[in-house]
Amino acid sequence: MQIEEKIKSLGLVLPPPAPPVGNYIGAVTYGKLVYLSGHGPIDVEGNYRKGKVPSEVALDDAYEAARMVGLNMLTTLKNEIGDLDRVRRFVKVLGMVNAEPDFEQQPKVINGFSDLMVDIFGEAGCCARSAVGMGSLPMQIPVEIEAIVELK
Repeated sequence: MQIEEKIKSLGLVLPPPAPPVGNYIGAVTYGKLVYLSGHGPIDVEGNYRKGKVPSEVALDDAYEAARMVGLNMLTTLKNEIGDLDRVRRFVKVLGMVNAEPDFEQQPKVINGFSDLMVDIFGEAGCCARSAVGMGSLPMQIPVEIEAIVELK
């Protein structure tokens, strides 16, 4: 339970699991890889953050929303594998930002997720990554992130 202790030492709490909003599951394990479905920023009361970046959601707030996505994703991952200490490394992340057409700072938004994973998992949290802008996202959330994780 070293990873969960690290999460607590950072003053963070894993939120309750978020129910899928469609016909899918949050994670699929195939061999030593876990494929995590796209996750959005949902708070402990089950409310999604909403808005387009940067006109409705400031860059700093979008960064924080990406951190929130990271905690939600870790809840799903823990439910899938039982123990976050089983994570060998994050392999690939796709970060999608609900952005205005002229917005150019998608990587800075997705850094909210990436910085959190490095804070928690160290070098194993740093991975290949794409950060792209989208015209819209489900429920008008500002950010959605999916990931592939390798298990020990």
